[in-house]
Amino acid sequence: MPVHSADAASAAHHPDPASMRAQYRAHGLAEEDLAGTPYEQFARWFKEAAASGIHEPNAMVVSTADAAGRPSSRTVLLKAFDDRGFVFFTNYASRKGRDLAGNPAVSLLFPWHPLARQVIVGGTAERIGRDETAAYFRTRPHGSQLGAWASEQSSVVGSREELERAYAELTARYPEGEQVPAPPHWGGYRVAAESVEFWQGRENRLHDRLRYVRTEAGWTVERLAP
Repeated sequence: MPVHSADAASAAHHPDPASMRAQYRAHGLAEEDLAGTPYEQFARWFKEAAASGIHEPNAMVVSTADAAGRPSSRTVLLKAFDDRGFVFFTNYASRKGRDLAGNPAVSLLFPWHPLARQVIVGGTAERIGRDETAAYFRTRPHGSQLGAWASEQSSVVGSREELERAYAELTARYPEGEQVPAPPHWGGYRVAAESVEFWQGRENRLHDRLRYVRTEAGWTVERLAP
């Protein structure tokens, strides 16, 4: 399709993504520096990411696929992790919830750009218990608790006013200070890792990529070409 002169002039004022280049660090990641498990290694890097002042270091991109294999991604906040996996919360009727009901395979990506680091988790998601969900739900701010009830996540909504009206009705029903029950359609998933890649940016694009892979004997580590 030909580009009209006005469009061409407008495009000329846009930043050129092809010219955007950052030189990454000289110090890298060696096999002997790794912890014994990916969860221990993640704890090290997560602590460093939080200490660096990165905004929401617990933000991660969650990618799922529907029954036809069509992928979708969105940013979600990590709320817990241990040697059982990585936990996040959502509406079970949301797009990711529907995807996971039919295909529990999931990918998590932590994009810690200021540190030139990424962590990529491949694994299987499973719903956590209702007691664990309820315990977390009680720690959420009152407004966030009401929001979980007010929003039928990923469904089409007629207007912003419709959403705010639903929220206002819930505010009248559950005023500040009154306990809000966890919605039955809302809860947590735990992603049990099958592979965890630690990506460290290096000079000349010769990045370090070390990936833990779960085997019957435990975890093995392999280095990937950048």
